[in-house]
Amino acid sequence: METEEILKLNKDSWELSAERFFGRTALPEYGPLAPTEHQLQLFGDISDKKVLDIGCGSGHSLQYMGDKGANELWGIDLTTKQIQTAQEVLRNQKVNVSLFESAMEEDPGLPHTYFDIAYSIYALGWTTDLRRTLMNIHNYLKPEGIFIFSWEHPMHDRIKYTGEAFHLEKSYNLEGPEFNEAWHNNVVIFHRKLTTYINTLVETGFMIERVVDDVLLPEGEVPQDYTKWYSVQKAQLLPTTFIIKARKRS
Repeated sequence: METEEILKLNKDSWELSAERFFGRTALPEYGPLAPTEHQLQLFGDISDKKVLDIGCGSGHSLQYMGDKGANELWGIDLTTKQIQTAQEVLRNQKVNVSLFESAMEEDPGLPHTYFDIAYSIYALGWTTDLRRTLMNIHNYLKPEGIFIFSWEHPMHDRIKYTGEAFHLEKSYNLEGPEFNEAWHNNVVIFHRKLTTYINTLVETGFMIERVVDDVLLPEGEVPQDYTKWYSVQKAQLLPTTFIIKARKRS
């Protein structure tokens, strides 16, 4: 499929499904069964910072940033319904809010060399062009600005429960666009190795400060649900989520 076809397919699917994700996987959470910002403290002091959310969804991560004292709240998202919801969620913020309906591969007119912080919570992996998206983010940031993102660990959907045990079902090494099983094959997401994310960050002018793939398992007894997409049983074997903090070189 061509890039424009993938973007249209994904946008159409998100427009139909957006309400299921309102407020889910938003800061201070980084992802399912992963450490939170309360534990990791990756952002530091957000007071008076200009922040940009890549794939801002329903706006709840931006709301968190506003509540923590950010000075300007900016976001982009592919989905009309998400932008509309974010506008409602953020309408009582006392600072400037600017939202753009746009694919992250495109620059919708955001200011360059402007933001102190850019971040993406479980959204960056939707890009059809990782290098172009990271170059955009690099352009948006001030020198020494930070970029933090989380995404599903690329080993997670390689492993599948087959009724008796977890088995490797797909090659980790084979990268490229795939219909996504968790979305009932109604969207296309690019499979990329963890090293691809790291190396592309470096190649586009970022310094890696931290990589996190720890698992945060619930305490006490948990239901035995091996078939759940983000099951505790699977997370006992491998991470669900990875998180990277990088900084734009000065």
